[in-house]
Amino acid sequence: MENFKGKTAFITGGASGIGLGIAKVFARNGMKVVIVDMRQDALDEAMAYFQEKKLPAHPINLNVTDREAYVKAADEAEKVFGKIHVLVNNAGVGSGGGPIEKLTYKDWDYSMGVNVGGVINGIMTIVPRILKHGEGGHIVSTSSTCGLMGSNNFAIYCSTKFAVTGIMESLAGELREKNIGVSVLYPGPTMGNLGLSSFVNRPEHLRNEGETWPPKMPEPPKGAPPRRPPGDFSVVMMDPIETGERVLRAIKRNDLFIHTHPEFKDGYIARHNAIIRAIPDEPRNEKRWEIMKNFGTIIYNDIYDKQKQVGPPDW
Repeated sequence: MENFKGKTAFITGGASGIGLGIAKVFARNGMKVVIVDMRQDALDEAMAYFQEKKLPAHPINLNVTDREAYVKAADEAEKVFGKIHVLVNNAGVGSGGGPIEKLTYKDWDYSMGVNVGGVINGIMTIVPRILKHGEGGHIVSTSSTCGLMGSNNFAIYCSTKFAVTGIMESLAGELREKNIGVSVLYPGPTMGNLGLSSFVNRPEHLRNEGETWPPKMPEPPKGAPPRRPPGDFSVVMMDPIETGERVLRAIKRNDLFIHTHPEFKDGYIARHNAIIRAIPDEPRNEKRWEIMKNFGTIIYNDIYDKQKQVGPPDW
């Protein structure tokens, strides 16, 4: 997808952080943006920017786990701006961190409902509409560096973000011949308010007793490493506008994977090398292979071959 002018983007979690950065970049490049978020105060604040800049944007208050409301939101978006061409499944929560014995079913249900269910609802609601108008489009879903590599005390978050990876990789091959591009975003640390949004948007019936914001952090054990690495942590945090620029470039290039922080590369390599080393070092069973080689994309998916090397920022 190369021509963005006049096209409509539907962006969940679009009123702050990464979602807002993407919305601003899209609008600056001629797109009409539908900003979907559950926090009305964030929507109001975001809209002030677009009104000041005279950029086309429309806010919708939506809980992405509500399927009926999602359909109504899509209908509203089409009524205001016309056909939807780009879906950005960005809404997500960061709740449920900590050792497994401290987690609750409420932590699991909340995170799975938003981080996985919200992506599913977006795909099931919007993709048929893109297919129907036949003009092509693109889908982006926000995963995480935790969607490619396990991290201690992040079982819930990693589970949800790994799921997003699997969904998008499967759709990439499926929609390739239907003129719909598919990308999965793996942002590193980015300026935003994920913690606050995760707390504020959490339904009452899924709250753990005694939860507060900011959270009450227990004192670390003696000799334990610091929770935050030493140094100026602000240099780690990417501006959401830069993340948005990377997303726009990826859509133009039809990249499957979108990364923001090259500092995670060695960790990814270590994980994937471990997978290869775990494959038994033994000859292939040729009789078995004669059957298995016909398993199609289950045995080999060429979508990975089509990912081109990405260069440094070009904006």
